[in-house]
Amino acid sequence: MAPSRRLAALALLASVGSGLLGAATPAAADPAEAAPTIRTGFESSNGARWTSAAEEDEFLRRVDAASDRVVVERIGTTVQGRPLRLVRVGDPKPRPAGVGTTALFVCSQHGDEPAGREGCLSTIRDLALSRDPKTVRPLRHTTVLFVPTANPDGREANTRGNANGVDINRDHLALTSPETRAVAAVIRDHRPDVIHDLHEYGATPRYYDKDVLALWPRNLNVADGVHDESERLTREFARPEVERAGYSTGVYGIWTDPVTGEPVRQVAGDGQERILRNTAGLKHAVGMLLETKVNARDAAEQADPALNARRRVDSQLAAVRGTLRMAEERRAAIALATGLSRATAVANRGPVFFGGADNEPPAPTDVESTPPCGYRLTREQVAQVGDELDLHGVLTVPAAGGGRFVPMHQPARRLVPLLLDARAEFHLTSAEVVRC
Repeated sequence: MAPSRRLAALALLASVGSGLLGAATPAAADPAEAAPTIRTGFESSNGARWTSAAEEDEFLRRVDAASDRVVVERIGTTVQGRPLRLVRVGDPKPRPAGVGTTALFVCSQHGDEPAGREGCLSTIRDLALSRDPKTVRPLRHTTVLFVPTANPDGREANTRGNANGVDINRDHLALTSPETRAVAAVIRDHRPDVIHDLHEYGATPRYYDKDVLALWPRNLNVADGVHDESERLTREFARPEVERAGYSTGVYGIWTDPVTGEPVRQVAGDGQERILRNTAGLKHAVGMLLETKVNARDAAEQADPALNARRRVDSQLAAVRGTLRMAEERRAAIALATGLSRATAVANRGPVFFGGADNEPPAPTDVESTPPCGYRLTREQVAQVGDELDLHGVLTVPAAGGGRFVPMHQPARRLVPLLLDARAEFHLTSAEVVRC
């Protein structure tokens, strides 16, 4: 860090107090002196408005300048020319290769769901600047990545989709949008062990009306260990942390009887491989979808929208704390699960599922019990989907006639059939199946 930048950082750190992750407040004669000097628009307005794009730019610039724990880089550009950014927060001392955990937070893929973005911005600042040991403890063994605004055009327009109307959380397989292409490149290049996807939802009173809902990858091709650690993340870390903060929780996509608490209907949350929480699992990451309720919780929130907004962001922050805690406390178990997922993929072991979910048995025709050796692409198919395969980290080798052969014996094996087999619901192209 340059001397001027280091002096600025020291000055800012001297005035940074408790962040939103629960840091202890330094002693100060005037409580106002302990408040962070770098604040989001949301924080400055006490929840009366969401942080603007310009305020986010300035916020990230100042945090980057103030901390040697932070690196901000541009990873893409939206249809309307807005930057897509990745923020890396970690110990500035280099860690040996293969040591430690990487956690990725993808914030507000849907542009009209802003609470996740606000939670990510505040967490970036707190991890970057806090001097509280509890707040920065995850950075001892974890590198934390953020895509703080995953859909800038949608955020500006307050729309679910991007500027082309694409729901980017249904595009993590086809990669038709710049937003999902940027996220795919981050996953390929950084190989995160944990992926936390931040969203919001509209409640259905009595049956589907918790402050926070969470869900793990349900796709049956996800390795057992990754699936189980993902479910543990939701049930044993994120949800308990949210409940300790005073909020109710449930399982995303499942209506429950208001008297018995028993599930009565599934309205969302299947095994679609194109949804990030499932794509994450197929790419060997422990994953979770987290949804906060946008509806007013009570008459007080109905009367005061800022109170509603603060509750939504605060519950997002509680879930983020849970994820960071798991990344620290279960890093060995996570490394074992993700390592076994990669190893068994390379060995091309186990069936391939083209349907079903962990709570829905697949049809017999959706189960390939004897996986092929690979898939053969023609020259034309390579031109059509080669870039997408590269972004997914799929390995290919030259084949006759200018085509490519895609072996199943590779780390991306869990995804390959879902991309290239005609039996897969969202396949990119129908490649030739090559039997062993």
